[in-house]
This record gives sequence, structure tokens and C-alpha cells, in this order.
Amino acid sequence: MVEPVLSLKSVAVFQKESMILNGISLDIRPGEFVYLIGKTGSGKSSFMKTLYADLPLKEGNGRIVGFNLKTLREEDIPFLRRKLGIVFQDFKLLPDRNVHENLKFVLKATGWKEADKMKERIDTVLDKVGMKTKGFKFPHELSGGEQQRIAIARALLNDPELILADEPTGNLDPQTSVEVMKVLQEINKAGRTILMATHDYALLLKYPSKTLKCDGSKVFEVVQKVG
Repeated sequence: MVEPVLSLKSVAVFQKESMILNGISLDIRPGEFVYLIGKTGSGKSSFMKTLYADLPLKEGNGRIVGFNLKTLREEDIPFLRRKLGIVFQDFKLLPDRNVHENLKFVLKATGWKEADKMKERIDTVLDKVGMKTKGFKFPHELSGGEQQRIAIARALLNDPELILADEPTGNLDPQTSVEVMKVLQEINKAGRTILMATHDYALLLKYPSKTLKCDGSKVFEVVQKVG
């Protein structure tokens, strides 16, 4: 049996002292594409933040890409995040440098040293998201969809075992959302595991997949109706 990339048992999610979600038990296996849905304020972002250790796991047991979230030490968080690709709603690109330098900044921050290897890796990930010719452009010169493609490329830099995409199409129009979704689908087909928080139900209908729902302080799998 293949080890799950993410395994949670009786997990509660807290924001400071207040419990947002509780009783979460779930597994995500390598190669799966999983949606996380729920209304605004239902706890999706807090759930995601717990997975990449922005919020501590205080209750229950959780393992993600080989790390134990319960016993995770502060100094191990960068190593955990190196094995995760995180895509945010608002792109989080550095405005004062071009695309190539944005990606190089991440590689340097995660321990890459050799210039030629960094360049090769950057070219590879930009090619994967259809942005190979845009490396010299600054974020403000790109459309929202292009910026999100760069953000996805950035998430791929360290060859992550799991991509956490938190509302990656939240700031995009419907047509651009579909284009970004196609990029994520291709990455998933190439073997990446993706957990994507979204409230864009049109995408769920267009690209049905395993779906988890945040509702009433729980997270549970929902069966999508076909037709």
C-alpha cells in the first residue's frame, strides 16, 4: 500500500484559541487531485495553513509529505515547505524583480547554489506552465492569469510531493480560471498530487474530482452527482 501524502486523524484546526474545525480524518494519496470546498469563513484557509505549518497542529495527528505536524519543530518548517508547492490566490510575486529573478529568489532561499542549474530549473518550470518566453517580464507587465501561471511555476521549483493551491482562481475571470485549471490538470496528469481550495463550483462541474467540504466545523468527502 502506498503511503498517503497527507494523513489526518481526529485533527482540530485552531486560530489562536478558537477552534475552527474539528474531528478531521482523511487521507490523500499520491497522484490524487482533491478539491476543498466550502463557503467563505468555513475554515478552508485555516485548514490549508495548518497543512503548511502556518498554524500549529494542537489536537489530533497529522502527517504530510513525511513530516509529523504534531511534533514539527520551528526549524523544520522550511524543510516541510520545500516538499510542498503552495499557490496563493493573490500570486505573491515580488514586484521589484522580473519573473526569472522571482523564481531565482525562491531557489536561493531553499539552498540552491549553482547558477546554471538554477537557470535550467527555472526554464523547465516556466515551460511547464506555458510561460517560457516571459522570464524577463515584471509582474505588473503580466495579466492576472499569467501571474498565476508564474505562481504555479514557482510552486513546482523544488519538485514538490504535494501542491496546496488556496483559491488559485479566486482573483481571475471565468475564462482565465479555466486556463489556469488546465495547467493544474496537466501537472496532476504528470503525477503531482494537488489539494485545491476553491469556491468556484463551475470548475468542479467542468473538472470533477474527489471533493472535500468544509461545513459546520467539519471536513468530509462529498460525492458529486453526475448528470
